[in-house]
Amino acid sequence: MKRIYLDHTATTPLDPRVLESMLPFFSGNFGNASSIHWYGQRAKRALDEARGVIADAIGAQPAELFFTSGGTESDNLALKGVASAARKKYARPHIITSKAEHHAVLETSEWLVQEGCEATVLPVDQYGLVSADEVQNAITGATCLVSIMTANNEVGSVYPIAEIASAVHDKGIPLHSDAVQALGRLSLDVNASGVDLLTLSAHKIYGPKGIGALFIRKGTAVDPLLQGGGQERGKRPGTENVPLAVGFAKAVELAVAEMDEETRRLQSLREELEAGIRSRIPAVVVNGHPVLRLPHVLNVSIDGNQLPIEGEMLLMNLDLRGIAVTSGSACTSGSMQPSHVLLAMGRDMRTAKATLRFAFGRTNTREDVAYVLDALQEVVQQMTG
Repeated sequence: MKRIYLDHTATTPLDPRVLESMLPFFSGNFGNASSIHWYGQRAKRALDEARGVIADAIGAQPAELFFTSGGTESDNLALKGVASAARKKYARPHIITSKAEHHAVLETSEWLVQEGCEATVLPVDQYGLVSADEVQNAITGATCLVSIMTANNEVGSVYPIAEIASAVHDKGIPLHSDAVQALGRLSLDVNASGVDLLTLSAHKIYGPKGIGALFIRKGTAVDPLLQGGGQERGKRPGTENVPLAVGFAKAVELAVAEMDEETRRLQSLREELEAGIRSRIPAVVVNGHPVLRLPHVLNVSIDGNQLPIEGEMLLMNLDLRGIAVTSGSACTSGSMQPSHVLLAMGRDMRTAKATLRFAFGRTNTREDVAYVLDALQEVVQQMTG
């Protein structure tokens, strides 16, 4: 059976070039980067070089980049760390975020509220976006952090981060942004955008699972989540994972070098798929901003008022034909709950459930698009005929 993977926002396969860069650090170069002997210093040099590559890719200084276990930990460190530090100034620190954020941000915000903080979760517009004015209007005298993602992991909409950063900086408040889906897809520059904390992850860009990073602008007060050592300059104790850091850096290097060409190719595939779906399934609704969106993401729903479709069966029937897609975030798709992002955008429950998120990657081709269009049309006809 032909198999087509179109879920590259959930994860990506490890690039063979990334694997090759990592292999020496699993065996021969096995030292602990915190050790002062020869073995440790070899590992430390590799770790420092990896940190430098990733920092350079986002316009940061190496000392501002801290390795974590992934995007979720980075989001937790940003929100909890800033809120903890802010308790020295505010009795009830206040955080602002949006209803379209990743669960790592939303659930961390909920946890902080239970711990005595306050949180404002802003509504989003029909494209899943919030404006700088809305953010600025939500600021209080105790606001210690604003957290708005760079690009949405479900619908692909790209946020006006530079405008939001300018608005919050006018009030002396730091901005955190989850850029997990944007790394390697959009040009990221922490100085041009003005973000003070930026979440990154390796496995979305053909790097290894289990490693991410948090950019923390110099002077931003962030308390560590963990205690137990001085690694990562006291922000993230624990033995550094040198093989994964090396792989992360290689993945970033490749993604940045190939980004322009790959962006054009993926955007072309996405547009071809979108046009084909629109022409074959009139009841389809395209989710996300029509222009300001990631080049590789296409999120569509079948309007439940026009064409009742059971979302879970739609996914299963496509999977039986070898097509791997999902209905939304990989963190919740297993539960088959309707996307919180789509509901926040105003989609009704039935339409939100009948949603497909296509996310193209390096191995996808125009032949894949043709196969998916035929299969999707056949499945919809069978389910509604």
